[in-house]
Amino acid sequence: MNNASNLYLYQREGGYLPRVAAVHDLCGYGKCSLGIAIPVLSAAGIDVCPVPTSLFSAHTRFPKFYMHDTTPMLTEYLDAWREEGIELDGIYSGFLGSAEQVDAILRLYREYPKALRIVDPVMGDGGSKYPTYTDEMCEAMKGLVDGADVLTPNLTEASILTGIAYAGQDVDEVYIKDMMEALLGMGAKSVVLKGIVHEGESIIRNYVSVTGGEVEEVSSELLPYMLHGTGDLFASGLTAAIYAGESLLSAVEFAGSLVRHAMEITPEQPDYQVRGVSFESVLGDVTALLA
Repeated sequence: MNNASNLYLYQREGGYLPRVAAVHDLCGYGKCSLGIAIPVLSAAGIDVCPVPTSLFSAHTRFPKFYMHDTTPMLTEYLDAWREEGIELDGIYSGFLGSAEQVDAILRLYREYPKALRIVDPVMGDGGSKYPTYTDEMCEAMKGLVDGADVLTPNLTEASILTGIAYAGQDVDEVYIKDMMEALLGMGAKSVVLKGIVHEGESIIRNYVSVTGGEVEEVSSELLPYMLHGTGDLFASGLTAAIYAGESLLSAVEFAGSLVRHAMEITPEQPDYQVRGVSFESVLGDVTALLA
C-alpha cells in the first residue's frame, strides 16, 4: 500500500541545489512566512526563489500593521522569470494577499509542470479566518487543492476548504478520516492535517494520508503555550526535509520536532508571545538533514 512512510517526493542528487519558489508574504517584524521560509529552506541546501505576495510592517497578531498587496506586480515579476529561462524544482505557497494571486500560482504550475506543489493554505486558525482574508479569497484557495503534492491545512483551513463544519481542536478519528478523504477527494495527492489536541492530554497530533493509503499519526509533546509562526515553521521544515530526500512521514516527524525545539527556546526572548517562534538557533537541525 502507498503510505506516507514509503512516499519519497524528491531524490537528492550530488551537490545540486534544488530551486524552490516560495510564494509567501514578507513581514518586517515578527516571525512568519518568508522570514522563516528563506532561512529554513536555505539551511537545507535549497535555492529559495521568493515570490512576495504581500509586504507587512509586522504580522497580523500585532494590533497595528501596514499591508501592501503585491498583486499588481506579479504578472511582470513572473514574466521576467520566464524571459530569463529560470527553472524550478518546486513551488511552495502560503499566505496570499488577494484572490487573484491564486492565478499567479496556477500560472507557475502551468509553466513548471514537473515542479513539486507544496501548498500551505494559510487562511486562519481557531475557527476564524485571518483578518485580511475575505470569503472570496478562501473560495479561490480551493483551486490550489487539486494537484497539490502535499497539502498542509490546520483544522480551520481544512474546514474552509471542504465545507465540513469546524468542530474545535479535539476531534475524533471519524471526523479526521472524513476530513482527509474530503481533501484527497478534491484532488490533493497527500494531506498533512495539523494540530489536533484532545482535551486533558499534553499531546499534539498531526495526521498524514496519501491517495489510496491509510491515515498515519505523528504525535509529540504539547507545550503549555502557543506561538505565532509555528505553522510556517512546520511547513518550511516539512519542505526542507522532503527536498533532503526524506519520506513524507519522516518529513512530518522532522517538522514537528523542529517546531517543538524552537518553541522550547523561544520564551528566552523578549515579547515572544507576540513576536513569534524563535527558530534561528535551531537551524542546525535543518542543516543536519544533509549529513
